[in-house]
Amino acid sequence: MRQINVGVIGVGAMGYNHARVYYRLKNANLMAVSDIMKGTLQKVANKYDTVGYVDYENLLEIPEIEVVSVCVPTTHHYRVVMDALEHDKHVLVEKPIAFTLEEAEEMVKTARKRGLKLGTGHVERFNPAVQKARELIENDVIGDVVSASAKRVGPFPPRIKDVGVTIDLAIHDLDVMHYLFSEPVAEVYAVMGSILEKCEYEDHAEIMTKFKSGITGILEVNWLTPYKRRKLAITGTDGIINVDYIDQRLDVYGKFAQDVDIKHEEPLKNEIKSFLMSVINDEEPEITGEDGIYALRTVLAAMKSARDHRPVKVNGDI
Repeated sequence: MRQINVGVIGVGAMGYNHARVYYRLKNANLMAVSDIMKGTLQKVANKYDTVGYVDYENLLEIPEIEVVSVCVPTTHHYRVVMDALEHDKHVLVEKPIAFTLEEAEEMVKTARKRGLKLGTGHVERFNPAVQKARELIENDVIGDVVSASAKRVGPFPPRIKDVGVTIDLAIHDLDVMHYLFSEPVAEVYAVMGSILEKCEYEDHAEIMTKFKSGITGILEVNWLTPYKRRKLAITGTDGIINVDYIDQRLDVYGKFAQDVDIKHEEPLKNEIKSFLMSVINDEEPEITGEDGIYALRTVLAAMKSARDHRPVKVNGDI
């Protein structure tokens, strides 16, 4: 297996983890990292024995680099990703793919035109518990799926400054439900609000979704709860699957109740390995730019629903 030269743009909390994973993978060579915060940049560059640039253009101008992870704030995704594509780099961009649908669509169009891979970092799809849940659903272990309920709550993260809790957290479970049920959300209704003075955007949201087949989903997300919880329950005609994202644990109750053993793995490592293999084998990434557009479209519909106090069709005017 050939080794791919990679770079990471933005080495804050998430970008740091991208750099860490690349550094430890045998088929990746971390050639450079970039960040506007000199202290953070130097720390990561020193720890992972690589070159650091304040100006990410210097990283993109290294011809040997084939793949870049873009982990900058959401509002800067479009500019950085488009620059990377113009430099003929394959790009793995953290979720959400972009700040607006127009930006996301242009990014995907440009990648297609230039024959480059554009993957979106919806990391929960690579959680072993989520992948096992999909397998059980496909094997009719809980019968026909009726509904799903997700709870993703915790304290306010000071590092998030440009988006609210819907784009930061709810997008995960909206994408996971799409992945598990293999169908898109048709309609969404949401209620949101802001309580924390230190947060400029919504810090709590309750979202109800209706899928094309009639399956319903309920999501509770917030930055108000003093403890971190990431759970999902899927109800079917023959049973229930409970998923704990953090502990990577899965329980099945009902007609085919069973103990499920899951091998714990780091979802981000699996995600990055998958993207690198798509480049090596010249295959479509497991999570495409189009998947990123779908997830963004769904959360924007939820935000419109909250503003307009009415249900919103996801494929309608957002």
